[in-house]
Amino acid sequence: MKHLVIIGAVWPEPNSTAAGNRMLQLISLFQKKDYEITFLCSASKSDFSFDLNQISVQTKDIELNDSSFDAEIKALNPNVVLFDRFMIEEQYGWRVMENCPNALRILDTEDLHFLRKAREVAFKQNRELVFEDYISDVFKREMASIYRCDLTLLISEYEMQLATETFKIDASLLFYLPFLSEEINPNVPKFEARNHFVSIGNFLHEPNWQTVLQLKQHWKFIKKQLPEAELHVYGAYVSEKAKQLHNDKEGFLIKGRAESVTEVYAKSRVLLAPIPYGAGLKGKLFEAMQLGLPSITTKMGAEAMNGNLNWNGFITSDENDFVEKAVELYTSKSLWETAQKNGYEIIEKRFKKKLFASDFMNHVAHLQENLKTHRNQNFFGQILQHQSLQSTKYMSKWIEAKNS
Repeated sequence: MKHLVIIGAVWPEPNSTAAGNRMLQLISLFQKKDYEITFLCSASKSDFSFDLNQISVQTKDIELNDSSFDAEIKALNPNVVLFDRFMIEEQYGWRVMENCPNALRILDTEDLHFLRKAREVAFKQNRELVFEDYISDVFKREMASIYRCDLTLLISEYEMQLATETFKIDASLLFYLPFLSEEINPNVPKFEARNHFVSIGNFLHEPNWQTVLQLKQHWKFIKKQLPEAELHVYGAYVSEKAKQLHNDKEGFLIKGRAESVTEVYAKSRVLLAPIPYGAGLKGKLFEAMQLGLPSITTKMGAEAMNGNLNWNGFITSDENDFVEKAVELYTSKSLWETAQKNGYEIIEKRFKKKLFASDFMNHVAHLQENLKTHRNQNFFGQILQHQSLQSTKYMSKWIEAKNS
């Protein structure tokens, strides 16, 4: 039986983050091809960590900067190793290379961290992004990780374009694999059975916090036109500063963790997501389309999601327009129903699992069969394996010696 080892940055929390859902989707793809899967992670489990054992995934705790990993990975002897974000490849990539040189190495970026960082810098300085914003230490580290791996998964068409056209990464090193949707269930509550606005997002994620601050600004104008409406703000790991925004009189309600996103979305009428910056695909908007919940977001929020199809609501970055569209979508049944249908169409034509699953797994199989040739063509990656990881390797060995 083929064996996949996943080295996680954290234990997946699908009810807390889109990244957690993404990880379970990847696991499912490999399991359908009869891979045995082992998930390794040095982070501590939380009360909300998904029990991977219940889906027949073995789990093992590992240590950072510890040679015990070498014996562990050699004993597992995987055919494929998947690194969860570039920081994990930095930590463990050289150890995998030394102990399992024939294992296919895949990097799942989740989203391009350097892109999110560049946009954050521009946003907080209240200016437009310029090319120089990209060229940060995060950019250099993430790019090096991409070249060292045999294949990197990108979740967004925009990020694919940025990687290949702006930074000239060879397309053979990349694979576009977005969020994947199973069958849509259109049997959700109708317009009349729903009330209030909703927002959702993990509060540990800085763009989500900035989105909540945007909502606080917009909400007073929406509330003025819709005095009976409330805004329910959900998200895991609510901070104290977020709790201070809660105001019953204003109908701005910080709800905390959603036990079931499906249930929350089913009773809500409109999702508000004035996302000011970020990268990748937005899980909250993807799930809203799957579950028949129209939304209003920014160009940044909708990036790479709808292609040339109509959005399931409105896309606007103007504050006054955002307020007007929120009221309009909330009060117009015909507009709301059209928006819902648009969301279903986006899912059906752009994110159905059948559009990507076979191509991805066939590509993985092809790379395994032609791994030597593939690596020889990626000569820049070989240079980086030889040079840049030497510093990571010996820093890790120094830390281990120091700790002992």
